[in-house]
Amino acid sequence: MFVDTAKVFISAGKGGDGAVSFRREIYILKGGPDGGVGGKGGDVVFVATGGLNTLIDFRYKPELKAKPGNNGSSADKSGRGGESLYIKVPVGTIVRRDGKVIADLTVDGQEVIIAKGGEGGKGNAGFKSSVRQTPRIAEKGELGEVFEAELELKLLADVGLVGFPNAGKSTFLSVISNARPEIADYAFTTLTPNLGVADIDSSSLLIADIPGLIEGASEGKGLGDAFLRHVERTAVLLHMIDAYTDDIADAYRIIRAELSNYSLDLTDRPEIIALTKIDGLDADIVQMQIDAVKAVSGKTPVFAISSSSHQGLTEVLRALREKVIKSRELAELVDDDEEDIETISLSKTKIADTWKVDRIEDEEGIHFVVTGEKIEKFARQTQFGGYEAENRLRDIMKKLGIGHELRRRGAEGNSIIQIGDNTFTLLEQ
Repeated sequence: MFVDTAKVFISAGKGGDGAVSFRREIYILKGGPDGGVGGKGGDVVFVATGGLNTLIDFRYKPELKAKPGNNGSSADKSGRGGESLYIKVPVGTIVRRDGKVIADLTVDGQEVIIAKGGEGGKGNAGFKSSVRQTPRIAEKGELGEVFEAELELKLLADVGLVGFPNAGKSTFLSVISNARPEIADYAFTTLTPNLGVADIDSSSLLIADIPGLIEGASEGKGLGDAFLRHVERTAVLLHMIDAYTDDIADAYRIIRAELSNYSLDLTDRPEIIALTKIDGLDADIVQMQIDAVKAVSGKTPVFAISSSSHQGLTEVLRALREKVIKSRELAELVDDDEEDIETISLSKTKIADTWKVDRIEDEEGIHFVVTGEKIEKFARQTQFGGYEAENRLRDIMKKLGIGHELRRRGAEGNSIIQIGDNTFTLLEQ
C-alpha cells in the first residue's frame, strides 16, 4: 500500500539523573562527594533508505521513543547513555514540526537527528567548591524533545510522467522498466505513484508514473493535487498525450496550466512531449498531431511512440537521458560553486542577501534589473542569443530563487530582465 503522508509522535530519551554520593572507604572517615553524572538520553534519528517508497510503516507505529539515559552512581561513575532510535525512511521524506520543515532527507544513507535526547544531570561531585565541601544536591536529567511530527514523501526520480488519465503512462512504464503498475482501458487506473528503472544504453533512468491529471486537479478535482507533490523533485517531465485526442494542443495546455497552478517552478522544468498509441494511425495524421502540439509548445521536443509495438521508445529514452544529465549538471553547478557565495544550503534569508531585484518603470515601460556577484558572473559567461545558453541562465535564476522573486514583483514571460549589460526575457519567446 502506498502512503505518502503520516503523523507520528516522537519522543527522545530523558537524560539520567545525577547521583548524590560520598566516598566511603575504610580508614577514610569523611570522603568527599563522588556522585556521577547521568547519561544522555537517546536521540531519534531518521535514515534515508533507498528501496523504500512508502510511509505505510508509520501508520502502524504512531510513536517513536528512544531510550532514556541511566542515572549516575557513586565513585564518580557516569550513567550509560540511552540508546538512540534509528528509523529508516524513504529517500525524499520531509519532516515538519509545527508546520516548519526540520529535515529533508534527499540522499540515500543520509542521517538526521529529528529529536535530541536530554542531557544528563550533574552529580553532587560537580557541585563541590571551596565553600561547599559536602554538597547534597544533584541535577535531574533534562527531558528529551517530544512532539508530533508530520511526514511527507516526495518521490525522487529522474523523470516524471504527466498527462491525462488513460494517456498510456502506466503501459509505457511497464514496457520500459521493471515496474508492474495496474493497467486497464479506463481512466484513473493508476491510483498511486509507481516507480520503475529504465535501462538505456549504458545508463539508467528512475521514472515515476504520476496518477492522471484532469483540468482542475490543482484545485482538488478528480484525484486532486495529492500526487502533484511527487512531480516537484523530478529532473525532467515527460508529457504523455493520447495521439487520438481531438484537440491535442488544448490537452497539452491544460496539463501545463495544472502544473503551473500547483507550482510556478514546474513551468520551467525541462520537458519532452510524447504522443502515445500511434500504432494504427496513418503517418500523415500522426504528423498533423505533432504539428498541432508544436504550435503551442515552442521548441520542446515532440516524439511519437507506441508502447505496445515499442515504436520510438529508444529515441524518447535517449532524449530524456540527455535532458536529465543536463539538469543534474546544472544543479551541481549551482550547488558546488561556493567560491563566491553559498546558495542552495543557505536559509532563504541568506539566499536573498546574495542578489537583488529592482523593478524599473520609465518612459520605455517596465523592466527588471537583477544584481548580485554570483548571478552577474553567470550572466557574463552566457552567450546571449543562443537558445540553450539563455535557458541555462534562466534555470540558474530559478535555482537561486530569482525567478520566483521576479514573478512576485510582477514579471511575466515577456518581461525584460537586465543583468549587467545584457537583457533578455523571463521566458523564451
